[in-house]
Amino acid sequence: MHQRHAVTEVLWVFFKLGLTSFGGPIAHLGYFRSELVTRRRWLDEKAYGDLIALCQFLPGPASSQVGIALGMLRAGLLGGLSAWIGFTLPSATALILFAYGVGAFNGKVESGWLHGLKVVAVAVVAQAVWGMAKAFCPDRPRITLTLVAAIGTLAWPTSYGQIAIIAGGALIGWKFLSAEAGTPSSLPLRLTIGRNIAVGAWAVFFGLLIALPILTKLVPIPLLAVIDSFYRAGSLVFGGGHVVLPLLQAQVVPPGWISDHLFLAGYGAAQAVPGPLFTFAAYLGTLMTPRPNGWQGGLICLVTIFLPSFLFVIGALPFWETLRTKAAMQATLKGVNATVVGLLLAALYRPVWTSAILSPGDFGLVLAAFGLLVFWKIPPWLVVVLSALGAMAMSTFHMDK
Repeated sequence: MHQRHAVTEVLWVFFKLGLTSFGGPIAHLGYFRSELVTRRRWLDEKAYGDLIALCQFLPGPASSQVGIALGMLRAGLLGGLSAWIGFTLPSATALILFAYGVGAFNGKVESGWLHGLKVVAVAVVAQAVWGMAKAFCPDRPRITLTLVAAIGTLAWPTSYGQIAIIAGGALIGWKFLSAEAGTPSSLPLRLTIGRNIAVGAWAVFFGLLIALPILTKLVPIPLLAVIDSFYRAGSLVFGGGHVVLPLLQAQVVPPGWISDHLFLAGYGAAQAVPGPLFTFAAYLGTLMTPRPNGWQGGLICLVTIFLPSFLFVIGALPFWETLRTKAAMQATLKGVNATVVGLLLAALYRPVWTSAILSPGDFGLVLAAFGLLVFWKIPPWLVVVLSALGAMAMSTFHMDK
């Protein structure tokens, strides 16, 4: 495929995903799988599982990093950039506009259509759990590992707990699944990134992590302080978007850059838009007092918080492709992949199910959406639209009664 065509394809595919991927990072992985593994066959199930395993170990937003990696595998470095732009642009634009007209929703964020988007996320995550369980849990040991991981995640629902559970799955896989290891992915990752570029990415990452705090002390410019805060937030947070929120609050509210009220209003709006929660940075950059603010400040904070994710993926992919074909790593990945299915299963219950299924009607809507996705093979974006309309109809019916 011609490079320019591949880049354009990646941009368009991820822009459509960015418009329709509601439900948070776990649901995003389900949307990616449905569109890129099942429908377009950019890579096979095992290679996709290996990418998820890698990004679960990296700091930052796992679903965005998986998207960046998928774009790079399809169309090189420009493909990774296109995937990020496409997936991030809809929610970032919506949050910047919301920042300009903050309060426009007037407390009506929990409307019927939004509830429908939460409901369809249940079906998307259930579809991902169903498909990945069939691929990664074909025997009793791995089914057991999945169930134990799910129970452990529900009992210890923190980012540290998630990291410990994944590490435990890796150890169990390396120790007890090694006899079955050695089967590489049927489709190797098509990498155009060399190891020299990967090493350079790691050098840039650590260089900025060390240099930015020093520069902020030596040159007390507010813009440098903002860049330092958002870069560290994107660099040092495990567990995804929700975990970064308290860290960002500690960075931007006490200095008086933004009020706690406006911070919480933006957090509520971020729940109502598709795409990655890290785009909350665009809202903050638009409203914060240090200049440049407005849309320019929003773009600066958005790029800064995602920059570590690019450097992580560029730095890890070339070494990951070699490592994942080794027998010991194959065994380790079998344990990690089974554990990741357990994390998805736990997330299917909390927060996805508990925040969306509030009535028998909601459960009926989930069953319909699941059937359309799994058995009728309806495109996810269309199922999202139909579910939103269905929830609006139910909401109107209850109000009329």
